[in-house]
Amino acid sequence: MDIQELNNAIAAEFEIDASVITPDASIKETLELDSLSLLDLVAVVGKVTGIRVKGADVVHIVTFGALYEYLENVRN
Repeated sequence: MDIQELNNAIAAEFEIDASVITPDASIKETLELDSLSLLDLVAVVGKVTGIRVKGADVVHIVTFGALYEYLENVRN
């Protein structure tokens, strides 16, 4: 998984600067997520990585670092 590619895709989708996407950053605060935009995030992640984040798991993924770890664990 190319983290930079994922970050760039997320930044483009949410119209933010990719530099604010750091492992410790809160996904919800950084992207100003509501329930609909959360679906957009799941779609972007799926498009870039080929991994579909499960609804039950998404509530536990709080930071970008946790997202990267989740994706690595699912891939392996």
